[in-house]
Amino acid sequence: MVYLTRKAEFSASHYYHNPDFTPEENRRIFGKCNNPNGHGHNYTLEVTVKGDVDPRSGFVVDLKQLKEILNREVLDALDHRFLNKEVPEFFTRIPTTENLAIAIWQRLAPKLKTAQLHRVRVYETQDLFVDFYGEV
Repeated sequence: MVYLTRKAEFSASHYYHNPDFTPEENRRIFGKCNNPNGHGHNYTLEVTVKGDVDPRSGFVVDLKQLKEILNREVLDALDHRFLNKEVPEFFTRIPTTENLAIAIWQRLAPKLKTAQLHRVRVYETQDLFVDFYGEV
């Protein structure tokens, strides 16, 4: 079993708000992240796939194909977007880094044919990241 990781970057904005909370609860729990005008991040994404090395190609996965899937399913959908207002997964789900990692997994996993998705890591900042391994 070999693990291969591809890195990508994207920028997006969001805010945290739970419609079931009172305005006071939202402010207390989410603080400045509850501002409806949002704030942005330059995210770093790491996608790790696993599989056996194909004896004919020497690859776990075709890197060009992985890049195309990543661009189409994730970067084109998330880069320079206001997550709460432009990305369907976050119309009803709070776009935390945790939920972002889950949404990316759900976009990618069904599209991979020759390798299995192992991990999605999303860095919100240099020192804050989430790992998701597909277990919801």
